[in-house]
Amino acid sequence: MPVHRPEPLRSRHTPVAGLLLAALLTLTLLLLTTRPASASADDPPARGSAHMGMGVLTHDGTDGEPVADLAAQTEGVDVSSHQGDVAWSTLWDSGVKWAYVKATEGTYYTNPYFAQQYDGSYDVGMIRGAYHFATPDTTNGATQADYFVDHGGGWSRDGKTLPGALDIEWNPYGDACYGKTPTAMVTWIRDFVNQYKARTGRAPVIYTATSWWKQCTGNHSGFATANPLWVARYAAEVGELPAGWDYYTMWQYTSSGPTVGDHNHFNGALDRLKALADG
Repeated sequence: MPVHRPEPLRSRHTPVAGLLLAALLTLTLLLLTTRPASASADDPPARGSAHMGMGVLTHDGTDGEPVADLAAQTEGVDVSSHQGDVAWSTLWDSGVKWAYVKATEGTYYTNPYFAQQYDGSYDVGMIRGAYHFATPDTTNGATQADYFVDHGGGWSRDGKTLPGALDIEWNPYGDACYGKTPTAMVTWIRDFVNQYKARTGRAPVIYTATSWWKQCTGNHSGFATANPLWVARYAAEVGELPAGWDYYTMWQYTSSGPTVGDHNHFNGALDRLKALADG
């Protein structure tokens, strides 16, 4: 009878594809456990992304909207890169007659949509101007005024260009008052407005909210005689104004308007708006 010998044991090799898969899984797990956590809603926004009124809802809330037919008020909008290319003809047809466009922030940012927004509003017939989002914690006021004028924030007596506006409000990137005392903040603002006037011949508009102004300037009253006030308050009535100003020139009353969110009233008829542009 033949003898059956068992075959010798053969070594088992893991297929190459299996090794590669195991290595890939290990690497993936390592990356997932060591990479930084993704940005959360509590993280500050990226520098350059600030825009007019971004802190109003958080700090002041909203309390309705003004009545539709305010006597002798002229409708306007303000825009930034968040709006991209703006449908200016649609806004014009809806009754919007003026606009402010974000030009700069600090000394590190210019609006990539500035030309379409600034020239586009002009081309449909609007009176328009540029604004600067202030970051008093990065450079001084005079330096930021120069940067603003050099990057679209100038003024010309053509009857359709409004004086530049200084957007001074809550710091979206950190401390509400940019780490400044009320005295230091007033100095920063004064340096900006003085340099802007020296460069353009016009006193800039000051955009702010009353609650921020009280908190961060100590409710300083010294700018009211020279600088038109643009106040932010999302409510049926404009409410208390910052110290010194007896009336507002512009009022940002909502961030949820048609076509473009931020809508504003100019406190006067169209001929008064043209007079502001003329200087």
